[in-house]
Amino acid sequence: MTTTPLLEVEDLRLAYRGRSGTVEAVRGVAFQIAPGERVALVGESGSGKSTIASRIIGLQARSLETTAGSIRFQGRELLDAKPRALRHVRGREIGYVPQDPTVSLNPVKRIGEQVAEVLLLHRLEHRRLVHDCVLEALRDAGIDDPELRAGQYPHELSGGLRQRVLIAIALIASPALLIADEPTSALDVTVQKRILDRLDEQVAAGGLAQLFITHDLGVAADRTDRILVLRHGELVEQGTPDEVLGAPKHPYTQQLVDDAPSLHAVRRTHTAPRDGVELEKVDEAPEVLRLEGIVKEFPLPRGAGGGAFRAVDDLSLTVRRGHTTGLVGESGSGKTTTGRIALRLEAATAGRVLLGGEDITEWRGERLRHLRRRVQIVQQNPYAALNPRMSIAQIVAEPLASFGLDDRRRRARKAAELIDRVALPATVLRRSPGELSGGQRQRVAIARALSLEPEFLLLDEPVSALDVTVQAQILDLLIELQHETGISYLFISHDLAVVRDLAHEVTVMRNGRVVEQGPTEALFEHPSAAYTRELLDAIPGGGREREAVG
Repeated sequence: MTTTPLLEVEDLRLAYRGRSGTVEAVRGVAFQIAPGERVALVGESGSGKSTIASRIIGLQARSLETTAGSIRFQGRELLDAKPRALRHVRGREIGYVPQDPTVSLNPVKRIGEQVAEVLLLHRLEHRRLVHDCVLEALRDAGIDDPELRAGQYPHELSGGLRQRVLIAIALIASPALLIADEPTSALDVTVQKRILDRLDEQVAAGGLAQLFITHDLGVAADRTDRILVLRHGELVEQGTPDEVLGAPKHPYTQQLVDDAPSLHAVRRTHTAPRDGVELEKVDEAPEVLRLEGIVKEFPLPRGAGGGAFRAVDDLSLTVRRGHTTGLVGESGSGKTTTGRIALRLEAATAGRVLLGGEDITEWRGERLRHLRRRVQIVQQNPYAALNPRMSIAQIVAEPLASFGLDDRRRRARKAAELIDRVALPATVLRRSPGELSGGQRQRVAIARALSLEPEFLLLDEPVSALDVTVQAQILDLLIELQHETGISYLFISHDLAVVRDLAHEVTVMRNGRVVEQGPTEALFEHPSAAYTRELLDAIPGGGREREAVG
Protein backbone atom coordinates (compact mmCIF):
# COMPACT_ATOMS: atom_id res chain seq x y z
CA MET A 1 0.00 0.00 0.00
CA THR A 2 1.48 3.35 -1.09
CA THR A 3 1.34 6.25 1.37
CA THR A 4 0.09 9.54 -0.08
CA PRO A 5 2.85 12.14 0.23
CA LEU A 6 2.30 14.91 2.76
CA LEU A 7 4.49 17.34 0.80
CA GLU A 8 5.29 17.14 -2.92
CA VAL A 9 7.79 19.44 -4.61
CA GLU A 10 8.05 19.05 -8.37
CA ASP A 11 10.48 20.74 -10.81
CA LEU A 12 10.76 23.79 -8.56
CA ARG A 13 12.66 26.66 -10.17
CA LEU A 14 13.30 29.89 -8.28
CA ALA A 15 15.31 33.00 -9.16
CA TYR A 16 16.23 36.24 -7.43
CA ARG A 17 15.50 39.42 -9.38
CA GLY A 18 18.11 42.18 -9.13
CA ARG A 19 19.21 45.34 -10.89
CA SER A 20 21.55 43.42 -13.16
CA GLY A 21 19.01 40.71 -14.01
CA THR A 22 17.93 37.46 -12.41
CA VAL A 23 20.04 34.82 -10.69
CA GLU A 24 18.83 31.24 -10.55
CA ALA A 25 18.68 30.00 -6.96
CA VAL A 26 16.83 26.68 -7.34
CA ARG A 27 17.00 24.61 -10.51
CA GLY A 28 14.40 21.90 -11.03
CA VAL A 29 14.35 20.47 -7.50
CA ALA A 30 11.88 17.64 -6.84
CA PHE A 31 11.24 15.58 -3.69
CA GLN A 32 8.46 14.21 -1.49
CA ILE A 33 7.93 13.84 2.24
CA ALA A 34 5.58 11.20 3.62
CA PRO A 35 3.66 11.52 6.91
CA GLY A 36 6.02 10.79 9.78
CA GLU A 37 9.11 10.88 7.55
CA ARG A 38 12.22 12.81 8.58
CA VAL A 39 14.10 14.37 5.66
CA ALA A 40 17.33 16.39 5.82
CA LEU A 41 18.23 19.02 3.24
CA VAL A 42 22.00 19.59 3.33
CA GLY A 43 24.47 21.64 1.34
CA GLU A 44 26.81 24.61 1.61
CA SER A 45 25.71 28.21 2.18
CA GLY A 46 24.03 29.61 -0.90
CA SER A 47 22.94 26.22 -2.23
CA GLY A 48 19.24 27.16 -2.01
CA LYS A 49 18.17 25.29 1.13
CA SER A 50 16.56 28.20 3.00
CA THR A 51 15.12 29.58 -0.24
CA ILE A 52 13.16 26.36 -0.77
CA ALA A 53 11.91 26.36 2.82
CA SER A 54 10.75 29.98 2.66
CA ARG A 55 8.89 29.33 -0.61
CA ILE A 56 7.07 26.32 0.80
CA ILE A 57 5.51 28.41 3.57
CA GLY A 58 5.08 31.58 1.49
CA LEU A 59 7.55 33.75 3.43
CA GLN A 60 9.98 34.28 0.56
CA ALA A 61 11.80 37.53 -0.16
CA ARG A 62 10.02 39.97 -2.47
CA SER A 63 12.82 39.64 -5.01
CA LEU A 64 12.28 35.88 -5.33
CA GLU A 65 10.42 34.74 -8.44
CA THR A 66 8.91 31.32 -9.07
CA THR A 67 9.64 30.48 -12.70
CA ALA A 68 8.31 26.90 -12.73
CA GLY A 69 7.19 24.00 -10.62
CA SER A 70 4.68 22.92 -8.04
CA ILE A 71 4.47 22.65 -4.24
CA ARG A 72 1.55 20.59 -2.92
CA PHE A 73 0.79 20.11 0.78
CA GLN A 74 -1.83 17.48 1.60
CA GLY A 75 -2.86 17.69 -2.05
CA ARG A 76 -3.31 21.50 -2.03
CA GLU A 77 -1.21 23.68 -4.31
CA LEU A 78 0.71 26.28 -2.30
CA LEU A 79 2.45 28.22 -5.07
CA ASP A 80 -0.71 29.99 -6.18
CA ALA A 81 -2.46 29.95 -2.79
CA LYS A 82 -3.88 33.24 -1.54
CA PRO A 83 -2.26 34.88 1.53
CA ARG A 84 -5.24 34.00 3.73
CA ALA A 85 -4.94 30.32 2.84
CA LEU A 86 -1.20 30.36 3.54
CA ARG A 87 -1.76 32.02 6.92
CA HIS A 88 -4.13 29.17 7.78
CA VAL A 89 -1.44 26.61 6.92
CA ARG A 90 1.49 28.35 8.63
CA GLY A 91 1.78 27.52 12.32
CA ARG A 92 -1.28 25.31 12.40
CA GLU A 93 -0.37 22.68 9.80
CA ILE A 94 3.24 23.55 9.01
CA GLY A 95 5.49 24.63 11.86
CA TYR A 96 8.55 26.68 10.97
CA VAL A 97 11.76 27.28 12.90
CA PRO A 98 13.70 30.13 11.23
CA GLN A 99 17.48 30.20 11.20
CA ASP A 100 18.34 33.34 13.18
CA PRO A 101 16.71 33.69 16.62
CA THR A 102 18.19 37.16 17.02
CA VAL A 103 15.86 38.70 14.42
CA SER A 104 12.94 36.23 14.52
CA LEU A 105 11.39 37.25 17.84
CA ASN A 106 9.53 40.49 18.55
CA PRO A 107 11.80 42.52 20.88
CA VAL A 108 8.90 44.35 22.56
CA LYS A 109 6.74 41.33 23.40
CA ARG A 110 7.26 38.91 26.26
CA ILE A 111 8.20 35.34 25.40
CA GLY A 112 4.92 33.89 26.68
CA GLU A 113 2.88 36.20 24.47
CA GLN A 114 4.82 35.19 21.37
CA VAL A 115 4.49 31.46 22.04
CA ALA A 116 0.76 31.88 22.65
CA GLU A 117 0.14 33.74 19.37
CA VAL A 118 -0.23 30.59 17.28
CA LEU A 119 -2.91 29.14 19.56
CA LEU A 120 -4.82 32.42 19.74
CA LEU A 121 -4.52 33.27 16.04
CA HIS A 122 -5.90 29.89 14.96
CA ARG A 123 -8.30 29.65 17.92
CA LEU A 124 -6.90 26.25 18.90
CA GLU A 125 -7.27 26.63 22.65
CA HIS A 126 -9.44 28.53 25.11
CA ARG A 127 -7.75 31.65 26.48
CA ARG A 128 -7.93 30.33 30.06
CA LEU A 129 -5.84 27.28 29.08
CA VAL A 130 -3.32 29.02 26.83
CA HIS A 131 -0.91 29.91 29.63
CA ASP A 132 -0.54 26.27 30.71
CA CYS A 133 -0.02 25.23 27.07
CA VAL A 134 2.72 27.84 26.69
CA LEU A 135 4.57 26.60 29.77
CA GLU A 136 4.35 23.00 28.55
CA ALA A 137 5.66 23.97 25.10
CA LEU A 138 8.61 25.85 26.62
CA ARG A 139 9.37 22.92 28.89
CA ASP A 140 9.23 20.46 25.98
CA ALA A 141 11.68 22.65 24.06
CA GLY A 142 14.27 22.21 26.80
CA ILE A 143 13.70 25.46 28.71
CA ASP A 144 14.06 25.24 32.48
CA ASP A 145 11.92 27.49 34.68
CA PRO A 146 9.38 28.21 31.89
CA GLU A 147 7.31 30.45 34.19
CA LEU A 148 10.27 32.83 34.52
CA ARG A 149 11.17 32.70 30.82
CA ALA A 150 7.57 33.33 29.71
CA GLY A 151 7.68 36.70 31.47
CA GLN A 152 10.99 37.79 29.95
CA TYR A 153 11.81 39.63 26.73
CA PRO A 154 14.02 38.16 23.96
CA HIS A 155 17.02 40.34 24.84
CA GLU A 156 17.07 38.79 28.32
CA LEU A 157 17.69 35.31 26.89
CA SER A 158 20.83 33.73 25.48
CA GLY A 159 21.01 32.76 21.80
CA GLY A 160 20.43 29.12 22.70
CA LEU A 161 17.35 29.95 24.78
CA ARG A 162 15.91 32.10 21.98
CA GLN A 163 16.38 29.19 19.59
CA ARG A 164 14.45 26.94 21.95
CA VAL A 165 11.64 29.50 22.09
CA LEU A 166 11.35 29.35 18.30
CA ILE A 167 11.11 25.57 18.49
CA ALA A 168 8.34 25.88 21.11
CA ILE A 169 6.41 28.28 18.83
CA ALA A 170 6.75 25.90 15.88
CA LEU A 171 5.47 22.85 17.78
CA ILE A 172 2.80 24.27 20.09
CA ALA A 173 -0.03 23.68 17.58
CA SER A 174 1.05 20.06 16.86
CA PRO A 175 1.52 20.61 13.10
CA ALA A 176 1.67 17.80 10.54
CA LEU A 177 4.99 19.06 9.11
CA LEU A 178 7.88 20.84 10.81
CA ILE A 179 10.33 22.81 8.66
CA ALA A 180 13.38 23.59 10.75
CA ASP A 181 16.15 25.79 9.35
CA GLU A 182 19.30 25.03 11.38
CA PRO A 183 17.19 24.45 14.53
CA THR A 184 19.98 23.20 16.78
CA SER A 185 23.14 24.91 15.51
CA ALA A 186 23.17 27.31 18.50
CA LEU A 187 22.55 24.58 21.09
CA ASP A 188 24.97 22.48 23.10
CA VAL A 189 24.89 18.73 22.51
CA THR A 190 22.88 17.81 25.61
CA VAL A 191 20.06 20.28 24.90
CA GLN A 192 20.25 19.36 21.22
CA LYS A 193 19.77 15.70 22.10
CA ARG A 194 16.85 16.51 24.40
CA ILE A 195 15.05 18.49 21.70
CA LEU A 196 15.73 15.95 18.96
CA ASP A 197 14.53 13.15 21.27
CA ARG A 198 11.32 15.13 21.81
CA LEU A 199 10.86 15.54 18.06
CA ASP A 200 11.37 11.81 17.56
CA GLU A 201 8.69 11.17 20.20
CA GLN A 202 6.26 13.35 18.24
CA VAL A 203 7.12 11.48 15.05
CA ALA A 204 6.35 8.18 16.78
CA ALA A 205 3.21 9.40 18.57
CA GLY A 206 1.54 11.66 16.05
CA GLY A 207 3.22 11.14 12.71
CA LEU A 208 5.00 14.51 12.65
CA ALA A 209 6.95 14.88 9.40
CA GLN A 210 10.16 16.90 9.42
CA LEU A 211 12.20 18.79 6.86
CA PHE A 212 15.54 19.54 8.51
CA ILE A 213 17.76 22.14 6.90
CA THR A 214 21.12 21.61 8.52
CA HIS A 215 24.86 21.82 8.03
CA ASP A 216 25.36 19.21 10.78
CA LEU A 217 25.76 15.91 8.97
CA GLY A 218 25.89 14.15 12.32
CA VAL A 219 22.30 15.23 13.03
CA ALA A 220 21.32 14.18 9.51
CA ALA A 221 22.97 10.80 10.03
CA ASP A 222 21.34 10.06 13.38
CA ARG A 223 17.96 11.74 13.13
CA THR A 224 16.61 11.47 9.59
CA ASP A 225 15.29 8.77 7.27
CA ARG A 226 16.44 10.37 4.05
CA ILE A 227 19.03 12.96 3.04
CA LEU A 228 18.81 15.36 0.08
CA VAL A 229 22.09 16.96 -1.02
CA LEU A 230 21.76 20.36 -2.67
CA ARG A 231 24.48 22.22 -4.56
CA HIS A 232 24.10 25.45 -6.54
CA GLY A 233 20.32 24.98 -6.48
CA GLU A 234 20.41 21.45 -7.88
CA LEU A 235 19.67 18.17 -6.14
CA VAL A 236 22.84 16.14 -6.73
CA GLU A 237 22.18 13.11 -4.54
CA GLN A 238 19.56 11.62 -2.26
CA GLY A 239 19.00 8.44 -0.29
CA THR A 240 19.11 6.95 3.19
CA PRO A 241 21.82 8.14 5.61
CA ASP A 242 23.71 4.88 5.02
CA GLU A 243 23.58 5.40 1.25
CA VAL A 244 24.45 9.10 1.18
CA LEU A 245 26.94 9.30 4.05
CA GLY A 246 28.21 5.72 4.04
CA ALA A 247 28.77 5.41 0.29
CA PRO A 248 28.43 8.88 -1.32
CA LYS A 249 28.44 8.82 -5.12
CA HIS A 250 28.66 12.49 -6.08
CA PRO A 251 32.06 14.20 -5.58
CA TYR A 252 30.40 17.08 -3.75
CA THR A 253 28.75 14.72 -1.25
CA GLN A 254 32.08 12.99 -0.75
CA GLN A 255 33.64 16.36 0.07
CA LEU A 256 30.89 17.18 2.57
CA VAL A 257 31.41 13.87 4.35
CA ASP A 258 35.19 14.36 4.43
CA ASP A 259 34.75 17.83 5.92
CA ALA A 260 32.31 16.82 8.69
CA PRO A 261 34.07 16.45 12.07
CA SER A 262 30.93 14.92 13.59
CA LEU A 263 31.27 11.86 11.34
CA HIS A 264 34.94 11.12 12.03
CA ALA A 265 37.86 12.46 14.02
CA VAL A 266 39.95 14.38 11.49
CA ARG A 267 42.46 15.63 14.11
CA ARG A 268 43.76 18.60 12.17
CA THR A 269 46.31 19.14 14.94
CA HIS A 270 48.27 16.25 13.41
CA THR A 271 48.95 18.10 10.15
CA ALA A 272 52.46 19.15 9.11
CA PRO A 273 54.21 21.27 11.78
CA ARG A 274 55.50 24.79 11.26
CA ASP A 275 58.47 25.00 8.85
CA GLY A 276 58.92 21.26 9.01
CA VAL A 277 59.95 21.45 12.69
CA GLU A 278 58.06 19.36 15.22
CA LEU A 279 55.96 21.36 17.67
CA GLU A 280 56.90 21.15 21.33
CA LYS A 281 54.98 18.59 23.32
CA VAL A 282 52.04 20.12 25.13
CA ASP A 283 53.48 19.62 28.60
CA GLU A 284 56.88 21.03 27.53
CA ALA A 285 55.65 24.20 25.76
CA PRO A 286 55.85 27.47 27.75
CA GLU A 287 52.63 28.80 29.28
CA VAL A 288 51.03 31.73 27.48
CA LEU A 289 47.90 32.01 29.64
CA ARG A 290 47.15 30.67 33.09
CA LEU A 291 43.95 31.11 35.04
CA GLU A 292 44.29 30.29 38.74
CA GLY A 293 41.34 29.76 41.07
CA ILE A 294 39.03 32.06 39.09
CA VAL A 295 35.74 32.97 40.73
CA LYS A 296 33.14 35.24 39.14
CA GLU A 297 29.96 36.31 40.92
CA PHE A 298 27.17 38.48 39.56
CA PRO A 299 24.83 40.27 41.99
CA LEU A 300 21.21 39.17 41.84
CA PRO A 301 18.37 41.75 41.87
CA ARG A 302 16.64 42.39 45.17
CA GLY A 303 13.43 41.03 43.70
CA ALA A 304 15.12 37.64 43.29
CA GLY A 305 16.21 37.65 46.94
CA GLY A 306 19.51 39.47 46.50
CA GLY A 307 22.81 37.72 47.01
CA ALA A 308 25.03 36.66 44.12
CA PHE A 309 25.09 34.13 41.32
CA ARG A 310 28.42 32.31 40.99
CA ALA A 311 29.02 31.90 37.25
CA VAL A 312 32.60 30.60 37.57
CA ASP A 313 33.72 28.71 40.65
CA ASP A 314 37.43 28.05 41.40
CA LEU A 315 38.46 27.45 37.78
CA SER A 316 42.06 26.88 36.70
CA LEU A 317 43.36 26.17 33.21
CA THR A 318 46.43 26.69 31.05
CA VAL A 319 47.00 27.60 27.40
CA ARG A 320 50.49 26.85 26.05
CA ARG A 321 52.49 28.43 23.25
CA GLY A 322 51.59 27.15 19.80
CA HIS A 323 48.81 24.97 21.16
CA THR A 324 45.03 25.02 21.57
CA THR A 325 43.05 24.49 24.75
CA GLY A 326 39.40 23.61 24.19
CA LEU A 327 36.80 24.82 26.69
CA VAL A 328 33.52 22.91 26.47
CA GLY A 329 30.28 22.60 28.39
CA GLU A 330 26.58 23.20 28.02
CA SER A 331 24.95 26.63 27.77
CA GLY A 332 25.25 28.52 31.05
CA SER A 333 28.30 26.56 32.23
CA GLY A 334 30.45 29.71 32.36
CA LYS A 335 32.58 29.24 29.22
CA THR A 336 32.13 32.70 27.73
CA THR A 337 32.49 34.39 31.12
CA THR A 338 35.78 32.54 31.58
CA GLY A 339 36.95 33.73 28.17
CA ARG A 340 36.08 37.34 28.96
CA ILE A 341 38.01 37.12 32.23
CA ALA A 342 41.01 35.71 30.35
CA LEU A 343 40.96 38.78 28.08
CA ARG A 344 40.35 41.10 31.06
CA LEU A 345 37.06 42.21 29.50
CA GLU A 346 35.51 41.05 32.78
CA ALA A 347 37.07 41.37 36.23
CA ALA A 348 37.31 38.23 38.33
CA THR A 349 35.80 38.24 41.81
CA ALA A 350 38.74 36.13 42.97
CA GLY A 351 41.73 34.36 41.44
CA ARG A 352 44.59 35.38 39.13
CA VAL A 353 45.09 35.83 35.37
CA LEU A 354 48.66 35.42 34.16
CA LEU A 355 49.85 36.20 30.64
CA GLY A 356 53.34 35.01 29.80
CA GLY A 357 53.93 34.48 33.53
CA GLU A 358 52.99 38.11 34.35
CA ASP A 359 50.04 38.74 36.67
CA ILE A 360 47.61 40.99 34.77
CA THR A 361 44.67 40.55 37.15
CA GLU A 362 44.74 44.10 38.47
CA TRP A 363 45.90 45.93 35.36
CA ARG A 364 44.02 49.15 34.64
CA GLY A 365 44.11 52.10 32.28
CA GLU A 366 47.00 52.34 29.82
CA ARG A 367 48.51 48.99 30.83
CA LEU A 368 45.21 47.26 30.14
CA ARG A 369 44.85 49.07 26.82
CA HIS A 370 48.27 47.88 25.67
CA LEU A 371 47.30 44.35 26.70
CA ARG A 372 44.96 44.39 23.67
CA ARG A 373 48.02 44.21 21.43
CA ARG A 374 48.86 40.83 22.92
CA VAL A 375 45.39 39.24 23.13
CA GLN A 376 42.52 39.31 20.65
CA ILE A 377 39.11 37.68 20.13
CA VAL A 378 37.11 36.14 17.27
CA GLN A 379 33.46 36.08 18.26
CA GLN A 380 30.66 33.66 17.45
CA ASN A 381 28.50 35.74 15.15
CA PRO A 382 30.34 36.98 12.06
CA TYR A 383 27.26 39.00 11.09
CA ALA A 384 27.33 41.13 14.26
CA ALA A 385 31.10 41.34 14.79
CA LEU A 386 31.91 43.70 11.90
CA ASN A 387 30.90 47.36 11.50
CA PRO A 388 28.46 47.42 8.56
CA ARG A 389 29.40 51.04 7.70
CA MET A 390 33.09 50.35 7.20
CA SER A 391 34.88 48.77 4.25
CA ILE A 392 36.76 45.52 4.81
CA ALA A 393 40.05 47.40 4.39
CA GLN A 394 39.05 49.83 7.16
CA ILE A 395 37.88 47.00 9.44
CA VAL A 396 41.11 45.01 9.16
CA ALA A 397 43.32 48.09 9.62
CA GLU A 398 41.24 49.54 12.47
CA PRO A 399 43.31 48.02 15.34
CA LEU A 400 46.51 49.41 13.77
CA ALA A 401 44.96 52.85 13.49
CA SER A 402 43.66 52.64 17.06
CA PHE A 403 47.20 52.13 18.38
CA GLY A 404 48.71 54.67 15.98
CA LEU A 405 50.83 52.04 14.24
CA ASP A 406 52.20 52.75 10.78
CA ASP A 407 50.93 55.40 8.40
CA ARG A 408 47.80 55.07 6.25
CA ARG A 409 49.64 53.60 3.27
CA ARG A 410 51.39 50.92 5.36
CA ARG A 411 48.16 50.04 7.14
CA ALA A 412 46.44 49.56 3.79
CA ARG A 413 49.31 47.36 2.62
CA LYS A 414 49.14 45.26 5.78
CA ALA A 415 45.36 44.89 5.46
CA ALA A 416 45.87 43.53 1.96
CA GLU A 417 48.50 41.08 3.24
CA LEU A 418 46.19 39.88 6.02
CA ILE A 419 43.27 39.40 3.63
CA ASP A 420 45.55 37.32 1.43
CA ARG A 421 46.70 35.32 4.46
CA VAL A 422 43.13 34.29 5.26
CA ALA A 423 42.64 33.21 1.63
CA LEU A 424 40.29 35.99 0.50
CA PRO A 425 40.67 37.84 -2.82
CA ALA A 426 41.95 41.41 -2.73
CA THR A 427 38.65 42.58 -4.23
CA VAL A 428 36.89 42.17 -0.87
CA LEU A 429 38.88 45.08 0.57
CA ARG A 430 36.59 47.57 -1.18
CA ARG A 431 33.41 45.78 -0.15
CA SER A 432 31.28 46.07 3.00
CA PRO A 433 30.43 43.22 5.40
CA GLY A 434 26.90 43.04 4.00
CA GLU A 435 28.30 41.94 0.64
CA LEU A 436 30.11 38.90 2.09
CA SER A 437 28.98 35.42 3.11
CA GLY A 438 29.18 34.22 6.71
CA GLY A 439 32.38 32.30 6.05
CA GLN A 440 33.99 35.29 4.37
CA ARG A 441 33.02 37.56 7.28
CA GLN A 442 34.56 35.15 9.75
CA ARG A 443 37.80 35.20 7.75
CA VAL A 444 37.75 39.01 7.91
CA ALA A 445 37.26 38.82 11.70
CA ILE A 446 40.29 36.53 11.94
CA ALA A 447 42.35 38.88 9.74
CA ARG A 448 41.43 41.82 11.99
CA ALA A 449 42.36 39.85 15.11
CA LEU A 450 45.76 39.02 13.60
CA SER A 451 46.59 42.59 12.58
CA LEU A 452 48.34 43.34 15.90
CA GLU A 453 50.24 40.03 15.80
CA PRO A 454 48.85 38.82 19.16
CA GLU A 455 50.36 35.93 21.07
CA PHE A 456 46.97 34.66 22.26
CA LEU A 457 43.59 34.43 20.50
CA LEU A 458 40.23 33.66 22.11
CA LEU A 459 37.93 31.84 19.68
CA ASP A 460 34.34 31.93 21.00
CA GLU A 461 32.21 29.52 18.93
CA PRO A 462 33.93 30.71 15.72
CA VAL A 463 32.45 28.08 13.39
CA SER A 464 29.11 27.09 14.95
CA ALA A 465 27.11 29.16 12.44
CA LEU A 466 28.99 27.88 9.36
CA ASP A 467 28.30 24.95 7.06
CA VAL A 468 30.75 22.04 7.14
CA THR A 469 32.63 23.07 3.99
CA VAL A 470 33.31 26.61 5.21
CA GLN A 471 33.83 25.31 8.74
CA ALA A 472 36.56 22.98 7.49
CA GLN A 473 38.22 25.84 5.62
CA ILE A 474 38.24 28.03 8.76
CA LEU A 475 39.61 25.23 10.95
CA ASP A 476 42.34 24.47 8.41
CA LEU A 477 43.16 28.18 8.33
CA LEU A 478 43.45 28.38 12.13
CA ILE A 479 45.82 25.41 12.24
CA GLU A 480 47.90 26.81 9.39
CA LEU A 481 48.20 30.17 11.16
CA GLN A 482 49.15 28.43 14.39
CA HIS A 483 51.89 26.49 12.61
CA GLU A 484 53.19 29.61 10.86
CA THR A 485 53.16 32.00 13.82
CA GLY A 486 53.10 29.90 16.99
CA ILE A 487 49.93 31.67 18.17
CA SER A 488 47.97 30.08 21.04
CA TYR A 489 44.19 29.55 21.10
CA LEU A 490 41.55 29.20 23.78
CA PHE A 491 38.78 27.57 21.75
CA ILE A 492 35.30 27.84 23.31
CA SER A 493 32.66 25.60 21.75
CA HIS A 494 29.61 23.48 22.42
CA ASP A 495 30.57 21.31 19.42
CA LEU A 496 32.71 18.54 20.88
CA ALA A 497 33.43 17.05 17.45
CA VAL A 498 35.10 20.31 16.39
CA VAL A 499 37.00 20.53 19.68
CA ARG A 500 38.33 17.02 19.20
CA ASP A 501 39.37 18.02 15.71
CA LEU A 502 41.32 21.10 16.78
CA ALA A 503 42.39 21.11 20.44
CA HIS A 504 45.49 19.66 22.10
CA GLU A 505 43.99 19.85 25.59
CA VAL A 506 40.39 20.11 26.78
CA THR A 507 38.73 21.53 29.89
CA VAL A 508 35.13 20.47 30.57
CA MET A 509 32.91 22.86 32.57
CA ARG A 510 29.57 22.41 34.25
CA ASN A 511 27.75 24.97 36.40
CA GLY A 512 30.87 27.12 36.56
CA ARG A 513 33.21 24.38 37.76
CA VAL A 514 35.81 22.20 36.03
CA VAL A 515 34.66 18.58 36.00
CA GLU A 516 37.54 17.19 33.94
CA GLN A 517 40.56 18.32 31.94
CA GLY A 518 43.44 16.69 30.11
CA PRO A 519 44.93 15.81 26.71
CA THR A 520 42.27 15.66 23.99
CA GLU A 521 42.66 12.08 22.85
CA ALA A 522 42.85 10.70 26.38
CA LEU A 523 39.78 12.65 27.49
CA PHE A 524 37.70 11.61 24.48
CA GLU A 525 38.78 7.98 24.56
CA HIS A 526 38.72 7.47 28.36
CA PRO A 527 36.61 10.15 30.08
CA SER A 528 36.61 9.84 33.85
CA ALA A 529 33.64 12.09 34.70
CA ALA A 530 30.06 10.93 34.16
CA TYR A 531 29.15 14.35 32.77
CA THR A 532 31.91 14.15 30.16
CA ARG A 533 30.64 10.73 29.10
CA GLU A 534 27.14 12.21 28.81
CA LEU A 535 28.44 14.99 26.55
CA LEU A 536 30.34 12.54 24.35
CA ASP A 537 27.36 10.18 24.07
CA ALA A 538 25.23 13.12 22.89
CA ILE A 539 27.50 14.00 19.94
CA PRO A 540 25.41 13.45 16.79
CA GLY A 541 27.01 11.07 14.32
CA GLY A 542 29.20 9.54 17.02
CA GLY A 543 27.52 6.16 16.75
CA ARG A 544 28.30 6.05 13.03
CA GLU A 545 31.98 6.71 13.75
CA ARG A 546 32.15 4.01 16.42
CA GLU A 547 30.50 1.51 14.09
CA ALA A 548 33.00 2.33 11.36
CA VAL A 549 35.93 1.93 13.76
CA GLY A 550 34.55 -1.32 15.11
